Amino acid sequence: MNLKYIIIFSASTILALSSCSGKKDEEKTVYENTKFKEEEHNIVQLSDQQIRSVGVTTTTVQEKTMQKLILLNGKVEIAPSHISSVSSIMGGHIKSINVISGSRFSKGQVLAIVEDPQFIQLQQDYLVTRAQLESARLNFTRQKELNASKASSDKTLQTAQAEYTTFAATLKGLEQKLKIIGINAQGLTSSNIRSRINIYAPFSGFVSKILVNNGQYINPSDTLFELINPAGLLLELKVFENDVNDIKNGQEILVYNNQNPDKKANAKIVSIVPNIEDGGSSIAVAKLSAPNPEFMKGMYINAEVTVSSLYTLSLPNESVISFENKNYVFEDLGNKKYKMIPINTGISDDHFTEVVKADHFKNKRIVQKGAYSLLMLLKNKAE
Repeated sequence: MNLKYIIIFSASTILALSSCSGKKDEEKTVYENTKFKEEEHNIVQLSDQQIRSVGVTTTTVQEKTMQKLILLNGKVEIAPSHISSVSSIMGGHIKSINVISGSRFSKGQVLAIVEDPQFIQLQQDYLVTRAQLESARLNFTRQKELNASKASSDKTLQTAQAEYTTFAATLKGLEQKLKIIGINAQGLTSSNIRSRINIYAPFSGFVSKILVNNGQYINPSDTLFELINPAGLLLELKVFENDVNDIKNGQEILVYNNQNPDKKANAKIVSIVPNIEDGGSSIAVAKLSAPNPEFMKGMYINAEVTVSSLYTLSLPNESVISFENKNYVFEDLGNKKYKMIPINTGISDDHFTEVVKADHFKNKRIVQKGAYSLLMLLKNKAE
């Protein structure tokens, strides 16, 4: 009885194992057939008539010296050293303002006029001190002559000398104060004393901000204008991580704004920030090769950087086709068969496209003319 059960159990086990083995073989066959069908799906077979119609030609990967065009974007900024805050050396009331925000000015141009009685007092003190100095000079000269003949004491001579020296120092100080506020002390007389001083532009540029108004009283610490010197104009350009190694100091670039994309100006890379930010980019700083009024602080700009590469393996542009956001080429398998295979591309120019990891393609015949037609035939076949 037990022997019977053992025989039945063994037969059942063998049957089960055979069933599992058959299932695995069947799955393997289905996988291989599927893989074969996928490969066949990427192959197109042409007839003689189609060959003549498409006009297929082939090529191979070629060594080329190519240029990489990198597109950058950024903003126009001004170096802090070229942004100036203008104030008055002495306080007073704003009598007039001769510029408006955004207006251009030349070095030495009068930006504003400030009025105050203290300007009159400073000029008066200068004229009085000048007269006193002349008197002290005459007295000092006389005392030297008298002392030489022992007609006056040494103490009297020393007092006259000290008085003369004091007035000379005072006059020199007043002269410098007048110079700072723009008054020529040498030409000052009692008949041309004035109550107003001019605020002059220290360089040529344009007005960024006006922080005062007519009639306002200002202190020496108050800022009247913020001025920008265009010579300090900088172009801050964003460089993505995969392009950082291609951007170098001293590179010549072309820049343009969105309003005039066809009007490009020459510039040069002057600095690269050695830091990759969270967004995966760094900053390259450039300067225009010549002043250009079309570029203003805060303006968004674009730049083109042409980078010469070393010899690289490439294919003609017409060999590379795009399908569903991927790049492909067709390999000539012989006997009028062509297989579509994926390809990784690098830089491109007007005629050739770089092939990344090109060793796989070195000994293959790649379709040049007719690649797009083969793609259409392959898609029709799939449908």
